[in-house]
Amino acid sequence: MLLWTRRSRVLLWLVAGVVFAVVVAAPLVMIVLASFAGHWTGVLPGGFTASHYVDALSGDTFASLSVSVQTGVIASAAAVLLGSWAALAADGAPSRVRQAVGTLFHLPIAVPSVVLGLALLVAFSRPPLALNGTRWIVLAAHLMLLLPFAYSTVSAALSRVDPLLAQAAASLGARPSRVLLRVRIPVLLPAMSASASLALAMSMGELGATMMLYPPDWRTLPASVFALTDRGQVFLASASTVVLLVVTLAGVVLLGLVRGRGSAR
Repeated sequence: MLLWTRRSRVLLWLVAGVVFAVVVAAPLVMIVLASFAGHWTGVLPGGFTASHYVDALSGDTFASLSVSVQTGVIASAAAVLLGSWAALAADGAPSRVRQAVGTLFHLPIAVPSVVLGLALLVAFSRPPLALNGTRWIVLAAHLMLLLPFAYSTVSAALSRVDPLLAQAAASLGARPSRVLLRVRIPVLLPAMSASASLALAMSMGELGATMMLYPPDWRTLPASVFALTDRGQVFLASASTVVLLVVTLAGVVLLGLVRGRGSAR
């Protein structure tokens, strides 16, 4: 370490704690307090109630939560499958091909998500693929935003895998499909589940491209939270945000358990 004295380490931890409290903990605490607030006229809220959570788990807000979960699961699964397939396909290619594939897959995150949303809106507003006004254009936007991270995670894991494992299986007479299913994919399962966790968390919180594309019957919860705050319903928006955080955390923890089992194998 660069910090050798006990005093310097304590000071570093103190600074890190203050930064964490101000940047991360304080906003989350304020959102939780607001989600239970009946009114907020002073420094702290008052009239605590759970009615905002009842509203958040019913009606249009709950429908938006369902849309977010469906969008996150579908887009994350598709991103992991396509990203893993691309990483495996590019693994045995020449170096220039791998670089070209990597550049291509990282293009969606080279521009703001609003620009990506506008590009999809322009590209798919006319036949033969008139997706504008349907849920499919939202799913396509989420997929494009998640693919770079899924590809990068699996590609980085592939670079650390010993190629002798697959070669040994092939030398024993295993067909390429069996080597893929019984050797390569099980080894990559922790990386694939990690990319799924990241993809799910990103999809559940995505707003920029979604705001430009979502139809009335496929509005995600972040878009509903934005609409609620725009109408001044801050307490209901806070409760919806807490629900979104809890559901996202539950999904990430579940995928983490899968990753743990994959690592144990």
